[in-house]
Amino acid sequence: MKKIAKHLIVAVLGWQVRRLHKKYSFKVVVVVGSIGKTSTKLAIAQTLSASLKVRYQTGNYNDLASVPLIYFGQDMPSLLNPLAWMKVILKNQRQISSGYDYDVVVLEIGTDGPGQIKQFATYVKADVTVVTAITPEHMVYFKDLDEVAAEELSVADFSKQMLVNGDLVKSEYLNSLSQKPLVYGQQIEFDYSVHDIKYSEDGCEFAINKQSSEFIKLKSSSFSEPQVYSLTAAAAVADLLGLNESSIVSGVSLVKPVSGRMQRLEGIKNSTIIDDTYNSSPDAAMAALKTVFRIKAPQKIVLLGNMNELGVFSEAAHTEVGKMCDPSELNLVVTLGPESNTYLADIAEAKGCKVIRTNSAEEAGRCIVEAIKEGALVLVKGSQNGVFAEEAVKLILANKNDESKLVRQSASWLKQKGVR
Repeated sequence: MKKIAKHLIVAVLGWQVRRLHKKYSFKVVVVVGSIGKTSTKLAIAQTLSASLKVRYQTGNYNDLASVPLIYFGQDMPSLLNPLAWMKVILKNQRQISSGYDYDVVVLEIGTDGPGQIKQFATYVKADVTVVTAITPEHMVYFKDLDEVAAEELSVADFSKQMLVNGDLVKSEYLNSLSQKPLVYGQQIEFDYSVHDIKYSEDGCEFAINKQSSEFIKLKSSSFSEPQVYSLTAAAAVADLLGLNESSIVSGVSLVKPVSGRMQRLEGIKNSTIIDDTYNSSPDAAMAALKTVFRIKAPQKIVLLGNMNELGVFSEAAHTEVGKMCDPSELNLVVTLGPESNTYLADIAEAKGCKVIRTNSAEEAGRCIVEAIKEGALVLVKGSQNGVFAEEAVKLILANKNDESKLVRQSASWLKQKGVR
């Protein structure tokens, strides 16, 4: 029943989006990739908002039925609530008839398996598409990384211009594209080359060259490499859409931390929490560890939860992250979940790290509360289903009101997690 309902809803909403495109002139920016999609989407939307009227969604409307709702600024009802969907469709019709004053729509498109991204071609027309990364994702549904690349890059079929992170997407994958993409990253030969990155307690400063010539210097409260990539993509998209330097600088200054994605929070005993609990994958976990290694603190604790949906790659992936755990940098490694407790924990322990294995977010949080010292730095990272490491963060927050800044705190999520 749900499949039939979704098919009908997608057909109607797609028709409405096509009508919107036919009647009004606006740009569409699409973000795809294995990691960093939401952070990059929001960085782009917030940067553009300084000069343009932008429509976007702060959460994760990234599948066939939810993406059309972003064009119209609508919330998504239950698939089995026909009355609510009729109201949505009628509101959309009124928007199409009465006027549309948005300059840009920024979308995030997700995939769980082969062939899903191509389906968006029925209604999405992208002026600029950003590919954030091609790394292992949902590997229970993909046989290898080549298949992931083919899926993510199939977005080129409905994109006028591609902008790709050259540091996180192998050049061999780009050679298969019919159109040559623009590339951003930290290599000097890239079209948008980020360099002179300087991190501080307040954030970071960095410069971007455009086609080997000095382009722009930016400052942000962001403090990690993944966040710098998101800001670089945002600056490049703004440039491609015709914004001038001052507008881009003003726009980047508006970019705010995203819940569960390298967000800094105040912890007990004057500690600093890096809340990276939205999700986890090998590359994202290792990038987070690099940030921890770079920051000075009298004590460093990391909670590394299971990385889900990696299939046959899971053992190797957890082992790879475990190998990166450095006892000279980390005072305590807390693992959460069966695969993190075995593969990751075993190799981290063999390297000389102190490791505590836990079976629930609450248990992991209690372990950190018992171990934490004044001024500590605490990284918390893990996938969502069955992990929910954000619940561990709650136990170490200095201010209970900051619980509202964590991911998955709606009534439905709390019920799913069994949290009262």
